[in-house]
Amino acid sequence: MTTKIFCDIAEYRLIKRFNKKKIVKGFTTNPSLMRKAGAKDYRLYCKEILKFCFKKPISFEVFGDDYNSMINQAVKINSWGKNVYVKIPVVNSKNKFTGKVIKELNNKNIKLNITAVYTAKQTKKILSVINKKTKVIISIFAGRAGDTGKDPIPEFKKSIALAKKFTNVEILWASVREPYNFLQAKQLGCHIITVPPSIIEKIEKFGKSFDQLTKETVKAFLIDSQKSKFKI
Repeated sequence: MTTKIFCDIAEYRLIKRFNKKKIVKGFTTNPSLMRKAGAKDYRLYCKEILKFCFKKPISFEVFGDDYNSMINQAVKINSWGKNVYVKIPVVNSKNKFTGKVIKELNNKNIKLNITAVYTAKQTKKILSVINKKTKVIISIFAGRAGDTGKDPIPEFKKSIALAKKFTNVEILWASVREPYNFLQAKQLGCHIITVPPSIIEKIEKFGKSFDQLTKETVKAFLIDSQKSKFKI
């Protein structure tokens, strides 16, 4: 199975550039990335992106924190384009499972990307409230789990096994930390990995030999020492 690479970015200029790359099969955004990109009007900013990114799947997240606001925002976001996935966090800020929201939107045939997932237990809860027709992405945050000293791999293995009965569900490796994560995601059988632009560019350069890497590393050290005019 091929693991699709999605680009994790909200910056208008970068989405435009990476949208032209064949290696990039879709995009993911979130409110933090939107803020970093300088978005002032969420709806208008997303609509600008969709003017040129209208074929590849792209996820836009709700920022409501209760049932009504999440549903209202999700319905509006869904109306922006056929390639749009609505991102719903697995819990709200009070740690309450958003199953009711997920179920209702899924029943309305709205494509969902369930985000901020860390455990197979959460994956199981999501699968218990969805149908087997409407597309659902489950985004498991590998890097952030690793940052706390926890191994995310067992959670991926269990989640992928649980999702096997659902042909409409894709498991996504989120919060990438290094290019090697792409190979890990492929080995596990993740359907998607979402990657920041700088790491996509490194993945495109895969294939260098250890000899090449040794030579390049030593050359870089030498050049920097010369530029600094170091003496001993």
